[in-house]
Amino acid sequence: MSKKQYFVVILILGALSTISPFSIDMYLPGFPSIAKNLGTSIANVQLSLTSYLVGIAIGQLFYGPLLDRFGRKKPLYIGLLIYVVASVACALSNSVENLILMRFIQAIGGCAGMVAAQAMVRDIFPVNKTAQAMALLMLVIAVSPMIAPTVGGFVTAHYDWHTIFMILAGITVVILMAAYFFLPDGAMPDAEVSLRPKQVVKKYVEVTKNRQFLVYMLIGGVAGAAPFAYISGSADVFMNIYGVTEQQYGWIFALLAFSMIGSTQLNHILLKKFTSQQIIKVALTYQTIIGFAMILGVWNGWLNVYTLIGMMFIFLTGHGLSNPNAAALTLAPFSRNAGSAAAMMGSMRMAMGGVVSGAVSVFHNGTANPMVIMMTFCAVGGLLTLVIDTNQKRVEKKRKALEEEKQHSMAV
Repeated sequence: MSKKQYFVVILILGALSTISPFSIDMYLPGFPSIAKNLGTSIANVQLSLTSYLVGIAIGQLFYGPLLDRFGRKKPLYIGLLIYVVASVACALSNSVENLILMRFIQAIGGCAGMVAAQAMVRDIFPVNKTAQAMALLMLVIAVSPMIAPTVGGFVTAHYDWHTIFMILAGITVVILMAAYFFLPDGAMPDAEVSLRPKQVVKKYVEVTKNRQFLVYMLIGGVAGAAPFAYISGSADVFMNIYGVTEQQYGWIFALLAFSMIGSTQLNHILLKKFTSQQIIKVALTYQTIIGFAMILGVWNGWLNVYTLIGMMFIFLTGHGLSNPNAAALTLAPFSRNAGSAAAMMGSMRMAMGGVVSGAVSVFHNGTANPMVIMMTFCAVGGLLTLVIDTNQKRVEKKRKALEEEKQHSMAV
């Protein structure tokens, strides 16, 4: 693969992966106007975000077997077409209930891009290059939060929130055409993959029996949900509590997204000297420390808008370090079942994102506390999972050494 081809492939895979981030981030500045236009509350509008995350979590489980059975392209095309139709339906919604439903269907379609992109990274690049490819992929993905809210704020201020969903539909049509003409096919269809529910469940169970997959899927799922707590609560925190405008909020969101871009590139350099496991541990450790500092600061009223942004900037750099490494380690054990493995990994992440964003909505109390508490909870959960697994490995290694020593003594 030439450098030009490499660049094009990463760009298209990144674009496929950014469909969902754009769908989440671009309409955030419109929350207040959506609530006003539909005659409902911010908390109810936040549920449209939760329904989107739930849709992604469910949808990915279906796309995994489909991508393994029919190859990467056909399920991808069908999913993107569903997304385009649902986006237009979102634009035409006249009630929050309808918006919540259409967002769910939109997610069912859009998640095809996410699963296919992750599986194709494993298809196209060798195992020892997947972490670097994932890091570059995350760089492309990380650009979307810098662009999407800014564009969303501009569109909301000068047009209306309905236009946002029409733009999303148009962007996806362009991505679909690029994937059709320029993206390699990836893994070929496998007729031996069964789509019967019993066999599908059996395959997912087999995938989860791999310890490395299970551990790093949990770490990536729990720790990776922290940005969703931020995404769910940030519009209310910055615009309603701190009084920033839609466009100012877009710039704040872009600044915080930059923290993940910088750390993603740093991760690319760190991988030359450190293992993915080491990077994940350090990232989750300092995220936990910063998280508790944010809780104390918000609880006691010590943080203004600038100090809160600064601490969140530092916290979110950890996501750019831990996320691509956890993804690479999760998918590393697989080749044939990479589609199913990628689907389970993505589903876990989005399911946790849905739970966390739902919790921020449920515990909404007019302060930043629900947001920062859930962000910290995610970092702590990921770190504890890693520590427990490391300790278990240490105990198993020691027990194995003692057994070998005992066998050696008996042989002597």
